Amino acid sequence: MRVWEFIQDQVLGMKWLNQLTGMGLSALGLDINGRIGGSIQFFLYDVLKITILLCVLIFAISYIQSYFPPERSKRILGRFHGIWANIISALLGTVTPFCSCSSIPLFIGFTSAGLPLGVTFSFLISSPMVDLGSLVLLISIFGTKVAIVYVVLGLVIAVIGGTVIDKLHMEKHIAHFVLTADSAEIDSPHLTMQERLTYAKEQMFDTFKSVFPYILAGVGIGAIIHNWIPESWIEAVLGSSNPLGVVLAAIAGIPMYADIFGTIPVAEALLAKGAQLGTVLSFMMAVTTLSLPSLIMLRKAIKPKLLALFIGVCTMGIIIVGYLFNVFQFVLR
Repeated sequence: MRVWEFIQDQVLGMKWLNQLTGMGLSALGLDINGRIGGSIQFFLYDVLKITILLCVLIFAISYIQSYFPPERSKRILGRFHGIWANIISALLGTVTPFCSCSSIPLFIGFTSAGLPLGVTFSFLISSPMVDLGSLVLLISIFGTKVAIVYVVLGLVIAVIGGTVIDKLHMEKHIAHFVLTADSAEIDSPHLTMQERLTYAKEQMFDTFKSVFPYILAGVGIGAIIHNWIPESWIEAVLGSSNPLGVVLAAIAGIPMYADIFGTIPVAEALLAKGAQLGTVLSFMMAVTTLSLPSLIMLRKAIKPKLLALFIGVCTMGIIIVGYLFNVFQFVLR
């Protein structure tokens, strides 16, 4: 148990880095207990920590992804039927792109290949919400229990959401160009270990360049919340005194665009200021799954009725998960 606590606090949480940052700022004459010094420490520590974890995680996950190119993923999903197909699709989403916008092209490819609509939607929901990177980052911030339950419930939302969409037979609400797109199977070449390592390195640099601005924005917002916004304000809106906090957090997350790496610093700061755990996690799920830019992209592939159903199913699942976390947060933390 102590070994895992060390891994969680010092390896994943990098508390040593926070102490080192504080010592460095203090040596420069900054008061890290004050608002300005505390904000700078929060910003530097979280940017450095998330950057390190981000690069390591993307490299590792991209290496795993090299074994699951789109063509192979289509063949794997095609072997399963019923709810098992939804489960495998949701699990496959954990080792694919890190944000909803990058998941949509794969969703279109899977749909044009003739995979059941519910199966492709299970993938579309799980991919940005519960990737392997989010599991490690959640462990570093919220602890093992919260991270595991978050991922499990995220997968449940993906499976149930895909199943509901499948049962309603919404195929006629797919855009014509998706249904008529070329879906010919192309066998992926066998890659050597060196080629996989090169692919992982390239993916790491490309993803880092696209994600880093959102990390800076997310950590900046988190630093402001952590050190400048009164705790009473956060508790009044997102605390236990407001029964609609989960709903407000889910709605507030939709217009934003960020991935899990940029959202976690904001969630961390909100939690430290008295927001309820489930409310914070609902906000994270809404940002990563239902961001406005991704919905605009998705609207090009599906018709309004199916888009509304997708938003409704995801929002309802996110809100239910939020309230469940709020009820059981004292057991999980």
